[in-house]
Amino acid sequence: MNIHLTVSVGVATLPDVAASTEGLIQAADEAMYHVKDHGKNGILYRGQRKRGADLSLRSLFSLFSSDLAIDLGTANTCVYARGKGIVVNEPSIVAINKVNGRVEAVGKDAKEMLGRTPGNIVAIKPMKDGVIADFEVTEKMLTYFIKKAHNRNVWVRPRIVIGVPSEITQVEKRAVKDSAYRAKASEVHLVEEAMAAAIGAGMPITEPSGNMIVDIGGGTTDIAVISLAGIVYSKAVRVAGNEMDEAIIQYIKKTYNLLIGERTAEAIKMEIGSAYPLEERMTMEIKGRHLIEGVPKTITITDEEIREALAETVNVIVDAVRVALERTPPELSADIVDRGIVLTGGGSMLKNLDKRLREETGLPLAMAEDPLSSVVLGAGKMLSDFNLLRKISID
Repeated sequence: MNIHLTVSVGVATLPDVAASTEGLIQAADEAMYHVKDHGKNGILYRGQRKRGADLSLRSLFSLFSSDLAIDLGTANTCVYARGKGIVVNEPSIVAINKVNGRVEAVGKDAKEMLGRTPGNIVAIKPMKDGVIADFEVTEKMLTYFIKKAHNRNVWVRPRIVIGVPSEITQVEKRAVKDSAYRAKASEVHLVEEAMAAAIGAGMPITEPSGNMIVDIGGGTTDIAVISLAGIVYSKAVRVAGNEMDEAIIQYIKKTYNLLIGERTAEAIKMEIGSAYPLEERMTMEIKGRHLIEGVPKTITITDEEIREALAETVNVIVDAVRVALERTPPELSADIVDRGIVLTGGGSMLKNLDKRLREETGLPLAMAEDPLSSVVLGAGKMLSDFNLLRKISID
């Protein structure tokens, strides 16, 4: 199918014929360059309707595509498509063949391979502490998830809203935007995860009152006090779910001389991990490799031991919440006493974490309705409210 593109600049006309999406985009880009270089009247096309010369013709492709909101998390990546809801929710893991550089698996399939791959395949987590650690692999992962969200349609160039940690550097911001553009996005908007999570949790962020949110993800814990659609105070500590898994691995290694993998540590945390004593004692049987004997072994551990293993990590999060409360202006502090703190993110699902925080702060606590998806749902709501997006975008 041949597509004809004609752009008129003053008296000059630039026609081009493209046989593919990429050809058309290239032609559009050349036309835009020509306009910016020589333009007087802006762009005139079929029907002689004007467009501002600064409007990129790439956005033509957003007409064919559904806009996306992405929560590019350390542990999981969620993708929300406008009008469809959450279409992708998979682990942020990519399995790559080291010999030819081909992607063998992404998401759930790649997670199954974690710690079980042969020598020629490596399972990579391209995100670390909420930011990009491996640029190329993140680009491949994003491309895969965007295609999956659009049912493998190669024509689409969506507008994308991405959630990022609050204390992200300019270099890290640039890496996220570049990855999205190289994964065929037409526009990229960045929003702070804490703000997106607050919107997703249904908090009244546009009102002149204090709202406090604690978003505990895989790589970072984002704490924010929000009022009038702006962040009054924010803090990101790079201690969250992954740090908890690592603490469990180290505790079992030190106490039992048993080596366990990341997936086993995560299963322990989810099943018997807690931040405050449980009503009933819980135990779990785990398998690993004994460091001294060198053979596989099975042991039984209790919730009390895992609570001890997680104590240091949980203390860091509790201290960060206390610091946030100390730095909050008095009027907003009064609102927080009435409204309480909202917990969201996968890490907030640790048993009795809300009880522990309630005891430490003396404030009421509430869990978000869908803690795993709050950020992507909040970013998704901004797709249909561009005025709000313009207000809170951190580009």
